Amino acid sequence: MRNSPLLYLLLWALLALFVLRVAGQALVAFFGVEFLPPMHAWYSGLMPYEYLLPAQLLLIVLMAKICTDFTRQRGFFFAPKRFLASYGLWFGYLYLAVMLARFAILMDRPIPIFFHWVLAAFVIAVGQSHRRRLRA
Repeated sequence: MRNSPLLYLLLWALLALFVLRVAGQALVAFFGVEFLPPMHAWYSGLMPYEYLLPAQLLLIVLMAKICTDFTRQRGFFFAPKRFLASYGLWFGYLYLAVMLARFAILMDRPIPIFFHWVLAAFVIAVGQSHRRRLRA
């Protein structure tokens, strides 16, 4: 069963949003860009930026590989996997629920929370695709 081209567009759009987030934060951190929100608005401070940025870049590389595999309809991340159809999907739902609750309770730091929603949506979309193709 083939995936809809809308899925590929969604995955690439979610990746693009995350790339813009990482780029925006880097512009503020390294170049002091003033037309963007200040640094404290971009992240919660739970992880120092010196570790956060490399982790975000690795995540971008991983997401780009997933998007490429889905667009080509072949590759490691495209081949239907029960793990992604079950545990990956449930992780995405749990991740989204926790981030929704975090926002509802704390009502602060909307930029990082919104982009956690973007990442959760990416994980859920991939998991749903794997689930749908395994059931077919």
